Amino acid sequence: MKTESSAEAMPEQALAKHTPYMQQYLRIKADHPGTLLFFRMGDFYELFFEDAEKAARLLDLTLTQRGASAGNPIKMAGVPHHAVEQYLAKLVKLGESVAICEQIGDPATSKGPVERKVVRIVTPGTLTDAALLSDKSDAYLLAACPAHNKRGVTTAIGLAWLNLASGALRLAEVAPGEVSAALERIRPAEILVGDGTAELMPSAASGTLTRVPAWHFDVASGAQRLCDQLNVASLDGFGAEGLTSACGAAGAVLLYAASTQGQQLRHIRSLKVETESEYIGLDPATRRNLELTETLRGGESPTLCSLLDTCCSTMGSRLLRHWLHHPPRASIVAQSRQQAIGALLDAPTATSLELVRTALRRIADVERITGRLALLSARPRDLSSLRDTFGALPALRELVTAMAAGTPALERIGAALEPPAGCVDLLTRAIAEEPAAMVRDGGVINRGYDSELDELRDISENCGQFLIDLEARERTRTGIGNLRVEYNKVHGFYIEVTRGQTDKVPDDYRRRQTLKNAERYITPELKAFEDKALSAQERALARERALYDALLQMLLPFIEDCQRVAAALAELDLLGALAERAQALGWVAPEFSDEAGIEIEQGRHPVVEAQVEQFVANDCCLSPDRKLLLITGPNMGGKSTFMRQTALIALMAYIGCYVPARRARFGPIDRIFTRIGAADDLAGGRSTFMVEMTEAAAILNDATEQSLVLMDEIGRGTSTFDGLALAWAIARHLLSSNRCYTLFATHYFELTQLPLEFAQAANVHLSAVEHGHGIVFLHAVSEGPASQSYGLQVAQLAGVPSSVIRAARKHLAHLEQQSVAQSTPQLDLFAAPVYAEDAPDEAANTHVASDVPAPHPALDRLREIDPNELRPRDALDLIYELHELASAARESRHEGQKG
Repeated sequence: MKTESSAEAMPEQALAKHTPYMQQYLRIKADHPGTLLFFRMGDFYELFFEDAEKAARLLDLTLTQRGASAGNPIKMAGVPHHAVEQYLAKLVKLGESVAICEQIGDPATSKGPVERKVVRIVTPGTLTDAALLSDKSDAYLLAACPAHNKRGVTTAIGLAWLNLASGALRLAEVAPGEVSAALERIRPAEILVGDGTAELMPSAASGTLTRVPAWHFDVASGAQRLCDQLNVASLDGFGAEGLTSACGAAGAVLLYAASTQGQQLRHIRSLKVETESEYIGLDPATRRNLELTETLRGGESPTLCSLLDTCCSTMGSRLLRHWLHHPPRASIVAQSRQQAIGALLDAPTATSLELVRTALRRIADVERITGRLALLSARPRDLSSLRDTFGALPALRELVTAMAAGTPALERIGAALEPPAGCVDLLTRAIAEEPAAMVRDGGVINRGYDSELDELRDISENCGQFLIDLEARERTRTGIGNLRVEYNKVHGFYIEVTRGQTDKVPDDYRRRQTLKNAERYITPELKAFEDKALSAQERALARERALYDALLQMLLPFIEDCQRVAAALAELDLLGALAERAQALGWVAPEFSDEAGIEIEQGRHPVVEAQVEQFVANDCCLSPDRKLLLITGPNMGGKSTFMRQTALIALMAYIGCYVPARRARFGPIDRIFTRIGAADDLAGGRSTFMVEMTEAAAILNDATEQSLVLMDEIGRGTSTFDGLALAWAIARHLLSSNRCYTLFATHYFELTQLPLEFAQAANVHLSAVEHGHGIVFLHAVSEGPASQSYGLQVAQLAGVPSSVIRAARKHLAHLEQQSVAQSTPQLDLFAAPVYAEDAPDEAANTHVASDVPAPHPALDRLREIDPNELRPRDALDLIYELHELASAARESRHEGQKG
């Protein structure tokens, strides 16, 4: 049996069996399959049938049954309309979408069900309401559109992502293998894919996956829709020429966003095309390992973002997250920001940094208010906040201009802080000083803005004096001393007389309500006044609603100005926060050079330093002559901290931030890679070692001479010899092929021999000192390899029972003794094989086992061959010759065994 909430529209014959209200509901629900339908009925939003069951489970609502339709009980659950935002926020957080269906007809004139219509659809990627959005992070709607060659092979993925709350739209085209990294950088809340293309999205991608018809991604339609949205004839001016699949994705994003809002997207006025070469590459593993905005355990603190975020506004906090995930490769961008931070720090007392930050604390979230304004959903207090912010801009602009001399970034920000005069004047005249939260409550439009509204308000507001006068007159006329004239929303105006005085009530009093201890009456005079007063209140509210709607329309031309001001405020706020951090934490401005290399003197891990009492600073020097540092030392000694701090200092420098070091200089960096820690991916069917090797493979395939690579304990997830061999081969490949800047931490002490083979490799170690059976970590980086790993001492510190430590110490002594006693020590893993005939005498080869086989005749024949000289026919003859030699050797060995 088909359920009532089925995605397919029910036949009219089947619908006829339902009640009129359920017929209306089912018709609307059929247009929104897979979406929870909030169906407005009076003061509640009701959900029915399967929607009711699902909402009751997700929102912990009471599931009830009321009556029947088509012979089946109607399951229902509801939420009060005044508290709907908190329920929507919970559903959106769970990845659900909700269609809001409102009553648009007049109940007084409707015959049968009041006309209803879905006025908006709330989805995870199309949020604009302040109650549904996180203050400090953006919610992106992203669409992915594949591009294929003539053979049907996917050659690229076009991406378009929209921040509906601000109107920021971006495009990019990436290789299929780069999709995961792009999604990790963007972190969309919702991903749109066409039918049959969902498999292009990585399984670990964040965000709700929403399938839409494939025709939404039509390239030609998408490009035209984009041109119409931006009001241009060509996209070439935005650098989007040739981005066919990205245009298809943009068309899908715009179509979907407009359909959820039920109106035009007036605030999408510009487009930015992002390219891979524009930003320093950070793959998903690197973002996680460096804990930029999220800890490895999933929390938001302590991270680099939480340390840097002392912004005075939520706009600055969101921009900080964007900068952290988009460090520009061009050092000129970082230098411009750094120069602005320096100007803020060097400002005289009269225009100090603190004065600027104090002014910024009083500003509103102009960016998101502008978005709601463009969608005609701005509330009264949004407009009053916008008015007050614009009113504070002249003083702030004067401060910035005074500090900006010779600083292009601050000069540009100061120029952008010019408030739109017409907008300020309009908001000042129209909006009350302290408006009500909702227009329906009245008291939003300023007195003096509209004469008709003022007149209606005068009638309503003069009620108080009329009631006082009427009460005094009626007490005198009736002789009832405790007579009261009052009003409530349910019964309107009335005269209340206590039971002991009802015999004094005049004949013209008409009973309106009977209470336990009193009677309530109405008189012709009071009834006439009630009609006039209540009519004036209703008309005043209706007039105020109309004026407010008209005001929103009048503010639309100022959207671009509001976006300009919002961008300038956000950047100024973030630069001020970074300046405050530099001042408070003693950071310095890094240097940039066209020459390759990374030099950090007395560098510190910014987040760890904030969590401990004393932090040991260390140097890090990488150059064309010193490409790889082999880092050894005990666990807990600080190897991982040293590696991460190097990457973090580099990233901070390239976003324009001051850095925690005595001095720092950076040459060009194109990507940062990290392979740190142990974690499995059981859902994806990958073991810890498989994850480790997958991340290592990505580094070996993609790292260049300008990449910074952090490798920690590679090869530890398998057997000793396998792991050692892999670690050696990977380190060797990074040196010889990738030639990238590498910090390579390891417990394989055999690897410390690499500098003997490669002059670009160097050994450093983290120092530690034994004290009895314990250990003291010095956390200082010194030249040369470590002498031992201190594993048992670290295990003791971790709380391993002393009995286990004693047993381990005893077994370690046994193993060491056994190793010394062995007549044939362990072979050097990387030594070339030594055959019997290669040794000059027996005494010189005591380390070679007695059963080492003699050279095979087939191998001798192979040594004589030059593969480059072989023709195909010769190669085939050689294979037969080698086969005969191998067969003869095998028969000879068998004969020997028989003898």
